[in-house]
Amino acid sequence: MQYPLRSTLMTVRPEWIDFNGHLNMAYYNVLFDEAVDEIYPTLGFGLAYQKTGFTTYVAEFHVCYLRELHVDDKVYATFHIIDCDEKKFHSYQELWHEDGWLAATAEGLTLHVDQSGPKVAPMPEAIASKLAALKAAQAELPVPDRLGRRIGLKQ
Repeated sequence: MQYPLRSTLMTVRPEWIDFNGHLNMAYYNVLFDEAVDEIYPTLGFGLAYQKTGFTTYVAEFHVCYLRELHVDDKVYATFHIIDCDEKKFHSYQELWHEDGWLAATAEGLTLHVDQSGPKVAPMPEAIASKLAALKAAQAELPVPDRLGRRIGLKQ
């Protein structure tokens, strides 16, 4: 397994382009989400897991847009576990153009949810162990510069 985890190449679709001629901000989220959907099964999540009555909900998600993307651009996303406990995890992603430049970053807080409530619930040990192992394997990665950013005007 590579660290950080990396999605396959994804292509910016024509219908995602806004009136400014570049990728609409909403579709950066789609690309980050599609990458996570690809990575989730390695952690024990995904569509099959959702059928057990449990799933994940994103509670908070922050995106920084660094460079414009255009129709047919090819990108991949990385996934880095920053922290985790029995009910939630903090992740960081980067969206990279195939030519090697960083297009966007995202930071999220994801909850493990029992859909019968719905309510936040502990993860099964098998999944919690995979998250903890991934966090440990990624511990040597540098702390991302854009981690923990706050929105506000400089005073």
